[in-house]
Amino acid sequence: MKVTIIVPVFNEADNIGRLIRYLTAFGNDNLEEIIVVDGGSTDDSLVYAKKAGAVAVISPEKGRAAQMNFGASLAKGDLLYFVHADTLPPQTYITDIVNVVKAGYDMGRYLSIYDSKSWLLKLNALLSRLDTFGGMGGDQTLLITKNLFQQTGGFDGTMKIMEEFEFCTRARKRGKYKIITKPVLISARKYDTNGWFTVQKANYAIVRMYQKGASQESMVLKYKEMLNYR
Repeated sequence: MKVTIIVPVFNEADNIGRLIRYLTAFGNDNLEEIIVVDGGSTDDSLVYAKKAGAVAVISPEKGRAAQMNFGASLAKGDLLYFVHADTLPPQTYITDIVNVVKAGYDMGRYLSIYDSKSWLLKLNALLSRLDTFGGMGGDQTLLITKNLFQQTGGFDGTMKIMEEFEFCTRARKRGKYKIITKPVLISARKYDTNGWFTVQKANYAIVRMYQKGASQESMVLKYKEMLNYR
């Protein structure tokens, strides 16, 4: 059983080399490849990714959904594992992923912790234990069999925001979902820049807009208005 890791990036030169080296160091014979898919970075993200040993490609379309779909189209592995550039999975990640699928699950995610001592972010981490809509974003990483990914048609490539939530909701109707009770380490940079309450307010606003059927353009604009983030 082989795992392809897919990392969508946009100006992640500060993080991508460390992530690739980490994933490689704690991989094993089940790790087929690491594919870094760039969405038009203006820094050296791809240079560092390739130097660290990843397959580094440029997506025909910018946007995380389109980039992840492109990476999946190149994947040689039986299992796909989507990881954000500022997230570090547990050192046991490969074994965890393979064992989850061997146990009969088709997809799943981890819990979360943040590289911060903030008690508010510790609350966020605690809430990641719950199987809620809010836990289906990409920060907790996402594993899925290639077969189920293809059956669902992949991510909606037209989406620029909320794409992982939409995909997980759709895929869970076809496959068995597992929450792995170990945490991934997530960067707190968005919270450090904007503050916890501002980020939570923005997240709530976007989820409400999404649930009411707002356009992608209006949600992206609203998010950029509310947060100073990349």
